[in-house]
Amino acid sequence: MNQPVPEGRNSKAQDGVLGDVAEYDSECRRHDTSKHHSYRISPSVCRHPKKSRYNAPMPTLAGKTLFITGTSRGIGLAIALRAARDGANIVVTGKTTEPHPKLPGTIFTAAKEIEAAGGKALPIAMDIRSDEQVHAAVEQAVRHFGGIDILVNNASAISLTGTLQTPMKRYDLMMGINVRGTYLCSQACLPHLAKAANPHILNLAPPLDLRPKWFAPNLAYTMSKYGMSLCVLGMAEEFRKQGIAVNALWPRTIIATAALQVIPGAEPERGRTPEIVADAAWHILTRDSRSTTGNFFIDDEVLAAAGVTDLSRYAVQPGARLKSDIFID
Repeated sequence: MNQPVPEGRNSKAQDGVLGDVAEYDSECRRHDTSKHHSYRISPSVCRHPKKSRYNAPMPTLAGKTLFITGTSRGIGLAIALRAARDGANIVVTGKTTEPHPKLPGTIFTAAKEIEAAGGKALPIAMDIRSDEQVHAAVEQAVRHFGGIDILVNNASAISLTGTLQTPMKRYDLMMGINVRGTYLCSQACLPHLAKAANPHILNLAPPLDLRPKWFAPNLAYTMSKYGMSLCVLGMAEEFRKQGIAVNALWPRTIIATAALQVIPGAEPERGRTPEIVADAAWHILTRDSRSTTGNFFIDDEVLAAAGVTDLSRYAVQPGARLKSDIFID
């Protein structure tokens, strides 16, 4: 049975697939070879549709407001730019207001790129570890754009070090940004997401896998990223009845971000560009929130389900042997 479109802000800017998705779903699921069968594949990408009462419009993020943490560069900026091409509103958050000596981009340069791509941008300086700054940023975003449709918890700190090599200051940083920051931003945005017509929370977090091999080399980092994953597991069920989707997305391979360049032995030339994660995120965020929640998506599987199987354009170095990301066999 089709889910009714909830009353709420941006009801005219829906992703365009709610009305027909049930008709396509049963057929698509028979042809979906991905591991994540909770997907609803939209009519626009389904290869085996039933006859429709009407031609559903292409899904879009036009008019949607995305609150993205860590938007200055890398995956966060790539997700913002993909949404901007649809005409979305982007709340650009981060601590970087002045150029960094090692990492390119500030919230202001990101905002310029977003507007050049066709979106609207609101840059806000925000320390994700500060309750006051996060709540103030959310309220400023709501006043400026009228609400929040999507939260992307992208901001993350990393230190691939063992227990004896991880200072408590670094431990606190990872826990404060990765786990606490994700929980805090979700908590602050949820009352506004509840008013949106197709609300989503997307955490850049790995699938939960409790094998010791993922813990032993870098226990603190694993604990912090799995904390983000646990937020997906718990909040997806907690807010299921309200129709708020909570999902995780993780890349199959390493992603060649500027941050990766400073990690010894990372081999970014064997990775893919942030655009693969951005494109996968777009496919998730344009789906019906009531039928797409509680999933731990992998970027290439999302694209495969949408009919995108040639991923060569995302390779940093064409023909290079790809290197799996951490938490992926």
